[in-house]
Parts: sequence; structure tokens; C-alpha cells
Amino acid sequence: MSLLRPLLQLSGAPSRVVAHAPAARLAPWQVAVLVGTAAGVVIGLGATAVDRSVKRRGRVASIVAAARDPLPPDPASTPAPAIPPPSAMGSAAPPPLSAASSPPDGDDVEPVTLEAQRARLFPVLARELQISADQLDAVRAIFAASPVLGQGNPRLAKHPMSRAECRKVRASAKVARADVARCGAPGMVPIYDPDRGEAAATAPACIDELEFPNVPCEYPVVDVRASEASALCGAIGKRLCDAHEWEGACAGAVRAPDAEYGWPQPRMQQSFVHNARREVVWAYGRERDPPRCATLGTVTKGCPGGGFELCGTNSWPAGAFPECRSPFGVYDQHGNVAEHMNLPVLPGDLAKRGGAAGFTEMKGSWFGFGRTLVHADDCRWRAPAWHESRVADPGSHWNYHLGFRCCADAPARD
Repeated sequence: MSLLRPLLQLSGAPSRVVAHAPAARLAPWQVAVLVGTAAGVVIGLGATAVDRSVKRRGRVASIVAAARDPLPPDPASTPAPAIPPPSAMGSAAPPPLSAASSPPDGDDVEPVTLEAQRARLFPVLARELQISADQLDAVRAIFAASPVLGQGNPRLAKHPMSRAECRKVRASAKVARADVARCGAPGMVPIYDPDRGEAAATAPACIDELEFPNVPCEYPVVDVRASEASALCGAIGKRLCDAHEWEGACAGAVRAPDAEYGWPQPRMQQSFVHNARREVVWAYGRERDPPRCATLGTVTKGCPGGGFELCGTNSWPAGAFPECRSPFGVYDQHGNVAEHMNLPVLPGDLAKRGGAAGFTEMKGSWFGFGRTLVHADDCRWRAPAWHESRVADPGSHWNYHLGFRCCADAPARD
């Protein structure tokens, strides 16, 4: 139909796809997908003016300014909430929080080469994730096989906040690292469905509270392929998250896979039906509020949309925005970096059932989304098949603003 090409242009399809778009008639659901995607872009463009307001920029600036001021004396005898009030966060109880470990001296000296960046990161992983020497060797091997995998191009990155400033923000808000026995690993929180009678103590799975490397106030790992993300999770005894797990961890309820996927329909049709029926909610509440999260960053001048040599990863330290927290205690699912995950199109594709055999799915907005809303960024929204491949494809997509986090099956209970 004649509307196909302009709709593809609005949806952000590559020019070669638009140029070769067929004039053939589409099925109604295919038209609806294109219309919905285009409408999301238009709505996003309209929302940009609001998100660029001086008031909202000022809120983020105040967070950075507070981090650069000395901390007030520790009011140890005065209880203070570690998270925003329940009215903003949802009804699920937050997980227990434990004290964060102390960073080494000189932690804010940024490496000037990718090799030095990795050399600094690996001991942090070993210490904070409590992984074995064999696991660390496996992680090193995955990094070594990539010419770009790391925390972004160190020549170009301009981080809006240092690690030390992030630690001050978290200390002021009394936020500490998750330590939940049910998950069996530091920095993970249980995820479940309260509507089905599940609870933290019986949760079937856990998720990293922060983007990989899942270390408070560490910059996320980016320029990572979906296949590498899956391999890194596996190397430390975890797995890549299934899409519905990530969505539920954000929204506060992980629904059953059979309710979240339209098996055996094609991916595009499944996503359209899912998006049409989805609950629209953000990790922090039912109204979109970008400055609660790391969304008001900048893009390197001259960045063409992707690539290591021209695009700096201007990310924030993980967990630097205490209010950007889901009901389960998961941080940064909006803003900072987008995230890889596994999208199953058949039951056997579920990562939870033996490996990430599904297709690539990218979720979460990234550090420039408060200035330009490219697409919807609520918890349960699913993207079109952008840069699609199987997760295991060694040529799967990577970019300077794309990272991941890991999930894990909780131990079986007697």
C-alpha cells in the first residue's frame, strides 16, 4: 500500500529498506505495527520539548552538584528511606540492602586506552562479583576476542559523573548493595509475580540490580554483541535475561511466559499484540519522568549513530540515580545504556529453559533519551526487530550505548 514507505521512514528503517519497500498489500496487523511504531516516534518528538525543559535539566544538575559537595555528617541514629516513597515505587517490598564495599584509592583515574581500561576492570569484577579465578579467566577471554568490548572508547567518553560522586549520591540516599540469600550472588534481587502468590522467598529467578558489571558506581560495559553478553553471563554462572523477566523486573510483576508471548505467531505479530495489550508503567511509577534516571546525557558531536571510533559512551555510573529503581530494587532500566536480552519466539527458545536460543531484543532507553525520545521506553514495550539475529549469532549487533545485565535461576526449594 502507498503508506508503507513513509511509515517505514518514520519508524527509522534504513534508507535501503525504504527504497525497496514493496507496494504489495500488507496484513492488517503488519500495517498496525508500522502505524504504531511511527506514532511512537511522532509522540516522542512531541515529548522532546517537554523533556528539554530547564526545570528538568535543573533536577539532574542538582544531583551532580550535590555529589560534588561534601557529605553532611552521617545521621546514624536517624532512619532514612533508601528508596523513594512507596507511592512512587509500587507496592512490592524492596529487597534487603547491605553495606557497599570500599573502593580502592585512585578509582577515579580514567584509563586512556582500552587495554588499560580492561586491566582496571578485571580485578573489580573478581572482588565485587566474588567470582573464581577460572571464571575470571573465561571473562578475560571473551573480552580479548573483541576489538571494542569494554566501557566505551576512553578517548571520547565524557562521563557526566565520576565514581566518587556517585558514591556520595548513594551514601546520601542511604542506598547500599543488594545482598539477598535467595539469589546466591551479590548484587542480585529476586523477581516474581505477586499476583500468582509468589514472594521473594520463593522467587523462581533473580536479576542483577545494575547493568553489567553489576558493580555500584562502575560504568556499564558496552560495545558488546548479544552473543558476547550471553557468554559473559554464562562465564560467571548466570544467563542472559528473557524479555519478559526484564519487563517484569521493571514493572514489579514477572508474568508467566505463556501469558507474555504469542506462541507460535511470528515475532512481529507477537510484539504488536503484546504492545497493544501491555500495561504502561515505568520502573518508578505510572507517569514518565526522565530526570529520575540517567537520561539527560549528551551524544558525541559528529557521532553518526554508532561505532567505536566516532561515538563516546557518555554514560553515568551504575546506580547513580536512586529514584530510578523498580519495585524489586532494580536500577537504571531507563536511561544509561540500553540492554540486550533474549526474545523467545517458541517455548524452547527461553533462556530459562536451557540457553538463550531466541532472537535479540534491546530494551531500556539510554543516556540521551531525556532529550530525544526515539521510541517508547516504558517497562513492557517491545521494539520492532531492529538489528535482528539469533542471540548466539557471532555477528549479532553491538553499539556504544548498548550493554546488558544478567539473570539467574534461583535454587530449587525442598
